[in-house]
Formats: sequence, structure tokens, C-alpha cells
Amino acid sequence: MADHGFDVIVVGGGNAALCAALAAAESGARVVVLERAPEEEAGGNSSFTAGAIRFAYRGLDDLRTVMPDLTEEEIARTDFGTYSEDQFFEDMFRVTRNRTDPVLCELLVRRSFATVAWMRANGVRFQPIYGRQAFKVDGRFKFWGGLTVEAWGGGPGLVKSLTDACRRRGIDIRYASRAVRLLTDGQAVQGVMVKTPAGRHDLDGSAVILACGGFEADTEMRTRYLGPGWELAKVRGSRFNTGDGIKMALAIGASPAGNWSGCHAVGWDFNAPEFGDLAVGDGFQKHSYPWGIMVNAAGRRFVDEGADFRNYTYAKYGRVVLEQPGNFAWQVFDARVLHLLRDEYRIRQVTKVRADTLEELAAKLDGVDAVAFLDEVQTYNAAVRRDIPFNPNVKDGRGTSGLAVPKSNWANTIEQAPFEAYQVGCGITFTFGGLRIDPDARVLDQDLRPIPGLYAAGELVGGLFFFNYPGGTGLMNGAVFGRIAGTTAGADLPLLRRTSSTLPRLPVPSIA
Repeated sequence: MADHGFDVIVVGGGNAALCAALAAAESGARVVVLERAPEEEAGGNSSFTAGAIRFAYRGLDDLRTVMPDLTEEEIARTDFGTYSEDQFFEDMFRVTRNRTDPVLCELLVRRSFATVAWMRANGVRFQPIYGRQAFKVDGRFKFWGGLTVEAWGGGPGLVKSLTDACRRRGIDIRYASRAVRLLTDGQAVQGVMVKTPAGRHDLDGSAVILACGGFEADTEMRTRYLGPGWELAKVRGSRFNTGDGIKMALAIGASPAGNWSGCHAVGWDFNAPEFGDLAVGDGFQKHSYPWGIMVNAAGRRFVDEGADFRNYTYAKYGRVVLEQPGNFAWQVFDARVLHLLRDEYRIRQVTKVRADTLEELAAKLDGVDAVAFLDEVQTYNAAVRRDIPFNPNVKDGRGTSGLAVPKSNWANTIEQAPFEAYQVGCGITFTFGGLRIDPDARVLDQDLRPIPGLYAAGELVGGLFFFNYPGGTGLMNGAVFGRIAGTTAGADLPLLRRTSSTLPRLPVPSIA
């Protein structure tokens, strides 16, 4: 039995999907959102983020547009700085080794501020990220790394705000509704087959927007595309992101694009559960490694912890941790930097040891060669440039000399008790390979022609991120291209209705 009555079907329930639904509804379209998860787990990976969003801004006036409730006291004690479009472009091209698709990247950057302002107009509230992105300098907070703003209530708050906005516009949101097949006549997409606890049914629609995430929660796909060992990674976010949208689109001839062997993966508590826990959210991450050192099971450092601000290294260092013996590392800090550790180091569910001597600490580092660790710390301490002052707000150049694995900035010796260490493994956030889209978010087929009626946004789009990504760009990507996809789908509706084929639907296999 077919379900009729909708113009645009949005597959997914996170930031990209809800932005797409809002934009489509603004055009007057009748919109339905299909969220695979039950309502209590809705929101995809967006619900598991801290809500940080990267966008270009020229200064305080732009930030006041996004955060009109900034107080005069907050303004007086804060140096918000600027983050220009040129800086955003530079960060994108630098961290992706110049491989980011220039057309998609330009849309992301140029439309970032307008999209955040549009989200604010739709009821999403934002605030400065004082807790994770600013340090006090001469009595004023100073932001660093181009990331200044987060959604109120983090990722869950963002999803709730967007959900409320959709409901105010009369958008139908259906939970526990998994799209398992695209309905097509071989030319145009005409809807989806939906699987619910009550069974399967066809849902007709003139346009379908896929915004249901990557394949990071599918163990088989991770191992096939990312490589051996990736089945051992923990999933930071939703257990429902198993590549459904990608699989359905490829099954009707969509073109794949992007870095299929790449992903966003971070240092994640070694004993975290297999999938994300909404009660903990992003708290299993451990991103203060620039202030200390990381050692592997052999007791050796293996990465430059101070190569750049953590915003530009954390998304690639999870892969490096996974490649270490036993797939783990320990982050080690001495007393002088403990006050700089981010809030996630203070959660109850943490794998942590503390000691008053390095010898005692070495004995507590589970799985680590204690003798080699003590030798490594001694060698590292001797190499630290003590003539350069430590400054966490800038790349301070306080590095090491003569080490095979250097530390370029923030090189603090490990010598003042008490010492703390945190065990991390690899937590995968999202995958970089996905579908090829045009600048209007239409999905392209393998002849690089748009598939009529099919659009995509968010983490299942390939081409933006390669090897790494700047922190906070994921939510911005989802919002920008979600808005584009919804706007394009709404504008295309008259043509899609006129050219709707009377040909029988092809028997495309379902994915579940």
C-alpha cells in the first residue's frame, strides 16, 4: 500500500535533515521526515556533538546577529576576534591537503554565516564556547582556532530546536521509520519504501533528500573501505548510521565521490561502549593532548601532539591511535597543566590513573612497557625548549630539539607531581566517502547527470573532507547543504510534477 500526500521526503533526523526539511517547507512544499531511530534516540550524530559550529564572521557585529542575547559583561571580558572567509578557506585546504572539492568548499564557506543567521531566525540559539575554545589572557577570554560558537544545549539542544522549528511549520516527523529502498522508474526517484515496526510500505513523493549519515556504524563497510582493524574502532555517535542513504543511491546508479578510505576519528575513552551513549554525549572524547604527551604500549611517543591546535589534528589522530600496538594510547600530563584539561576529563566514566611519582605512574599504565616509558619521558624532558614561554592561546613554538618524533608547540616537561594519565582508543565519528552532488545538492549518476528527484546533504556527501577536517565544520556542512538541498527540491517541484513518468517502477533491492 502506498502512502501519498507529500512533495518532499527527507531521510534522516539530524541537523542536515532538519535544515533540509525547513528549507523545503519554506518553499511551500508538503514535507515528511523519516527518522530511523526511535524518538528517544533521534537526531543522528548531531545529538552526540557538543554543538560547535564553524563559520566565517567579521567581528562582534556578526556575532551579535547570531547571538543577540550576548550581555555587555560578556562582551567586555571577551576578545572574540575575527574568522574571515579567507581563513576558513585556508583551513579547509590545508587540513585536506588541497583535495577538498573547490566548488563545494566555496559554497560551505561563503554561505556559512548566512546559514547560521538563518538557523537563528528559525529559533536555534547559540552561545560562545567559553569552556573549550577560550583561555583567559590578561583578564579577558580569547578565542582560538576559528571556532567560537556552539548551540545552546549542545547537539541535543540543536536537534530539539530544529525539531521544534519543523513542527511549527507543520512538517510531519516519523520516528522508527527506516527508508530501505528508493522507488524509481529508471529515470526519476518517486519515493521510498519504508520499514517500520508495523511492516513495510511505499511512501510516494516528488523529491527525496538523503541526509542520514555515513557508514561508520556498519562494521563490514568500515572494514571494506577504511581497511583492516577498523572493526575494532568504537562508534562515537548513532548506532543507526549504517550507510543506508549511500547504499540506496548507489543501487540506482548514483556516483560515489570523496575519500572512501578516510574518516573523522578521534581519541576516545578506551573503555567506552561500542556505540555512543546519549547520557554521556561527547564526554568520552579526550582532546587536551596538546598539553601533554601520548605514549603507546611500547612506552614511546608516536605523534607530534603539538603540531597544530587540536581543532586541526584531533579528527585524524584517532586513526593513528588505532594503528598502535593493542589499538590504544595513554595521554600523560603533569600537575602544571591539569587545570587546562577540558571538561570531558572529569566525567565519571573515564579510564584514568593518578600518581605522585613517575615510577608509580609507569606501573599503573595498563599494557605499557614501564621501563621504556620512564626512559621516553626522560628523553622527552631533556629535549624540551625551556627558553620559550608556554602559551596555550597561540602556536607558541615551545617545542623539542633532536627527537625522532618532535613536539612542535606547547612542549611541557613531565616532571611535576601529581601526574595523571588517560587511556584512549579510536572513536570514529563519520566517514568521508559518499555521494557526488552538484552545487544545488542534486545527486549525480555515474554519467555525472542529476538523478531527477534525488538530493543529498550532510555526512553522506563525498568530496568536502579528505584525511582530516577543521573542528566544527561537520555541523556547518550539514546546515549549509541541508538548506541548499531543501531549497532546490522545493524549486524543482513544478518540473518534477510535470515530468513524472508513468513507467513502472524498477525492482530495486531493498537494503534491509
